[in-house]
Amino acid sequence: MDFLQNNLIYAIPLLGIIGILVMAVKSAWVSKQNAGDANMQELAGHIANGAMAFLKAEWKILSFFVLIAGCLLAYSGSVQEINGRPMHSSWVIAIAFVIGAVFSALAGYIGMKAATKANVRTTQAARTSLKQALKVSFTGGTVMGLGVAGLAILGLGSLFIVFLAMFKVIGPDGIDTIHMKTAIEVLTGFSLGAESIALFARVGGGIYTKAADVGADLVGKVEAGIPEDDVRNPATIADNVGDNVGDVAGMGADLFGSYVATILATMVLGQEITVTDKFGGMSPILLPMVICGLGIIFSIIGTWFVTIKDEKSNVQSALNLGNWSSIIITAIASFFIVNWMLPETLVLRGYQFSSINVFYAITVGLVVGAIMSFVTEYYTAMGKGPVNSIIQQSSTGHATNIIGGLSVGMKSTVIPILVLAGGIVTSYYFAGLYGVAIAAAGMMATTAMQLAIDAFGPIADNAGGIAEMSQLPPEVRERTDNLDAVGNTTAATGKGFAIASAALTSLALFAAFVGIAGISAIDIYKAPVLAGLFVGGMIPFIFSALCIQAVGKAAMDMVQEVRRQFREIPGIMEYKAKPEYEKCVAISTQASIREMLLPGAIALITPVIVGFVFGPEVLGGLLAGVTVSGVLMGIFQSNAGGAWDNAKKSFEKGVEINGEMYYKKSEPHKASVTGDTVGDPFKDTSGPSMNILIKLMSIVSLVIAPYIVGITPPGMTASIRTATKEVQLAKNAVAIKNSTNTTTHH
Repeated sequence: MDFLQNNLIYAIPLLGIIGILVMAVKSAWVSKQNAGDANMQELAGHIANGAMAFLKAEWKILSFFVLIAGCLLAYSGSVQEINGRPMHSSWVIAIAFVIGAVFSALAGYIGMKAATKANVRTTQAARTSLKQALKVSFTGGTVMGLGVAGLAILGLGSLFIVFLAMFKVIGPDGIDTIHMKTAIEVLTGFSLGAESIALFARVGGGIYTKAADVGADLVGKVEAGIPEDDVRNPATIADNVGDNVGDVAGMGADLFGSYVATILATMVLGQEITVTDKFGGMSPILLPMVICGLGIIFSIIGTWFVTIKDEKSNVQSALNLGNWSSIIITAIASFFIVNWMLPETLVLRGYQFSSINVFYAITVGLVVGAIMSFVTEYYTAMGKGPVNSIIQQSSTGHATNIIGGLSVGMKSTVIPILVLAGGIVTSYYFAGLYGVAIAAAGMMATTAMQLAIDAFGPIADNAGGIAEMSQLPPEVRERTDNLDAVGNTTAATGKGFAIASAALTSLALFAAFVGIAGISAIDIYKAPVLAGLFVGGMIPFIFSALCIQAVGKAAMDMVQEVRRQFREIPGIMEYKAKPEYEKCVAISTQASIREMLLPGAIALITPVIVGFVFGPEVLGGLLAGVTVSGVLMGIFQSNAGGAWDNAKKSFEKGVEINGEMYYKKSEPHKASVTGDTVGDPFKDTSGPSMNILIKLMSIVSLVIAPYIVGITPPGMTASIRTATKEVQLAKNAVAIKNSTNTTTHH
């Protein structure tokens, strides 16, 4: 035990390496599975090549961004003092930023590579049984989950060890708090790099996938009357590529960034806690890394429970069993970890709490994550009330379907927000701001499992596409459709989980920002702060508008290209000629790369301008507005899109409306296709980008916080001075009055 105490910090990156080794074993297993006949392999090759082409184009643009941002960070880190105040940073923050960006891109690449291998192998497995198809698709998802979590823990743990040595944090007299502040400030560069790439990957991937999906649906299904993944549809390859670059590579980079930001926020607050413990006073800093590192092991155990017996087994139940197993094991283990690591009493910013209260806060985070997933599943799953209400409203046309989907999305914000609010208040009650941060870390501990469940969905979707394009027997498509329908729900629950973690993480980052920026409170009674609050609330709307507009513009280009090919290439509809798939892939790639830049720039530049012009308190107001508005928009859009999608999918098996059965190609089905098309950019582009937006703006604010201390809004210095003087005069008047009353009484 003494050996572990002395070397715990080195065990953290080791846990990341274990996750990566298990990932490699599972990846090798997927590669060994049967990839089907030559036609299936050719189609899978088109999808894999299209996905790689997109990533290369995206990386080319982002490499310039990383280079420029890295140079700016290196310059700012080299500034030693401002107005006599020492800056606790270093040019090394630029290296941390680049490593974070590279690891984030690598996390997305690993997931995409695994998904493009697993898709065709899932199709082949579905020719034998549903059980084998689930095993292949879920193992492909597990590769991504373990890759993301393993890289995050390896990167954070290793850099922290390096920075402790580089900045001589631990000396003969114990921890040097000033040098520790520098080490963690530099470590924020890793998180900033991860979240920056995540935003561009998520937005770019989302624009790509939905431009292709909307184009394929509008011309293929609605106009030509052919199935969604028909080989005759020129946009079908681009559509299947989009599932990988958006829901796999984008989601991988997204949750990599969330995972890192959550741990980092807890570490920033943990450094403010002075304790005497077995780890040289570092237990509050190390705790989130230890819990999340062990969460990788618990997620691996959880994957063992994801299996079914036969064709009639419930796939959703199998996934839920694996998820709940990893959550329960994490909760039990956290009790022993917290008791072992933390001292009996801790104090943060005057708030005293016990070690057992930290465990309670972790439990709160796990419960909030589980409830968010459960509520999201209810609002988006087939067969449940909300989706059924959209189906019923499809019977009266396209407009009522849209109205039904919007109302479901809006209603779906109520319970999650109440749960989040309860989670924030409860975790704060138990352990103050550290409790809120560690609750988010507890929620993110099972990220490997959450991502495995999430990535399983697009793999199953691709498998169904390949089955359709290869014209395999109907029972194969039935099995892949079964997996795909569950995948739609798991994708929605994954997005709900990501939004919940983002809300808690942003609050922790916000608290860290307030401490570093040297402000004690955000006073919305001040006009500039209130103005910042309103501007912050607006940003998710303009961000969403740009994302949705980008999908609309790219989809128009796609529709025109598909119509052109149907018109100008004779024999496509008779299977006598092959469509020009690569032209549709190129349209999606170019549009997504072009259109992702402006939304990304808004997230990165806005906090810098507001912070340096108006100061930390106005920037705090901006962050509060962005967080509240962004969480609501994220939940609303993701759930509305997921519900519309499963309402459409319900028609494939047949639905009963007013005592009559309706199937594909019926009028209500056509209305549901319209709803699904509207919901596509909601659930796969702007909705899931909200959680990255709010975290990225918080991290940028945290990085610039030391440089904006003391800045006040232009023209407000005199008025603030006057207001302060008036308050003091009022206090003096009250004091004189009280003194007079006391004298009279005597």
